[in-house]
Amino acid sequence: MSNNMTLVITAFGGPETLAPVFKDIPEPAAGEVLVKVEFAGVNPIDAKTRAGLGWAAQQNKDNLPWTPGYDMSGVVVAAGDGVEGFEAGQRVAGLVGFPLQAGAYSQYLTAGADTLSKVPENVTAQTAAALPVAGQTAWQALEKAGVKAGDKVLILAGAGGVGHVAIQLAKALGADVFASCSQSNVGFVQALGASAVDYTAGDIAGQVSGCDVLIDLVGGNVGIAALDALNENGRVVTIPTITAEAVKEAAGEKALQAEGMLVSPDKAQMDALLEMADSGRLMVTIGGKYPLEQGAQAHSVIESGHVRGKLLLEMPN
Repeated sequence: MSNNMTLVITAFGGPETLAPVFKDIPEPAAGEVLVKVEFAGVNPIDAKTRAGLGWAAQQNKDNLPWTPGYDMSGVVVAAGDGVEGFEAGQRVAGLVGFPLQAGAYSQYLTAGADTLSKVPENVTAQTAAALPVAGQTAWQALEKAGVKAGDKVLILAGAGGVGHVAIQLAKALGADVFASCSQSNVGFVQALGASAVDYTAGDIAGQVSGCDVLIDLVGGNVGIAALDALNENGRVVTIPTITAEAVKEAAGEKALQAEGMLVSPDKAQMDALLEMADSGRLMVTIGGKYPLEQGAQAHSVIESGHVRGKLLLEMPN
């Protein structure tokens, strides 16, 4: 029966190109698990792809209508042949279908059992859905930058989905963390353990200097300007793929080490993030929750660039 509501990109363009459609509930193949999704995360890459920007959009331009979404939480419905350790009713979460398949904006989806983590009892479905992309991106960016105890780390967009997790992970590593944010998010960023850098109060590099590491979650001119906050041996990891080459080129002109990064699904990291959330060592903020059919509104909000924490889509029952 066609009772699996999904939100699809009907054409590249604005948020209005998102539309709900009904598809059949898929059957899990060998090695796969069928999941009834509760929440799906909304990420900047979803909006960029919908707008026709970036690698995922180019690879899927002939596959429209296409269902976006890479992170989700839900409940196991059934397991395919050869799957062990997953039973109906278990709560799971994961980074699925990355980078070309996606599909988390759906009531039901199938995913490889090796991409799913079991959700601990004390972790809500909302927190679990917010962690796969943001948490693993933060983890891998800090790892790529080689952040260690005593490093002075500057994180751009510290109040956002990736940023607010990166602050906490960097603090756990023993780093001295500075994070850019708007004036309204100064208290939020400080509560996470970072020194807030209010970008509305002046240039970031005029407020903090001598940093060992820049985690650039903004890119473009903002990311380039923030290079001036680094010391002569500074390391840079820039996340937005569309402007990565420009930031790397500008860093090279300053003789700084800079790398771009695309998150790579890692179940062990997801397990660790969920355990941190379960034990209270990692706090996840949900900045907004929208019914699946209002996904266009969620995309408009995330494109504003002023989101505290993570946005989620809630699936209908």
